Amino acid sequence: MQALKISYKRHRFPLQIIAHVVWLYARFNLSLREVEELMLERGVDVSYETTRRWTVKFGPLIAHVLRRRQHRPGDVWHLDEVVVKIASRSYWLWRAVDQHGVVIGEILQSRRNKRAA
Repeated sequence: MQALKISYKRHRFPLQIIAHVVWLYARFNLSLREVEELMLERGVDVSYETTRRWTVKFGPLIAHVLRRRQHRPGDVWHLDEVVVKIASRSYWLWRAVDQHGVVIGEILQSRRNKRAA
């Protein structure tokens, strides 16, 4: 498969700033205005609307590149179970983690079913 190249032509800001803004928004679950404030503290005046446009335009491409760079899960997995009370009802939270501590998956169930988890 051919590697994807992200084109940043016809943009006022350099590609490092665009990639950093999209990364901040996607990675840390920040609002658009919070990303705007963080960049303003660093001396870069980027509006929240510009951040939104960059996220829509470059977000899927950057996510694809990051997914390709991600390490494969390890061969040893650990399954963890926790009972959580939500609105006075019990739920089971299952979490699969490999030997490196990378979360592979999570599932919340209304009844205990280890096989489905």
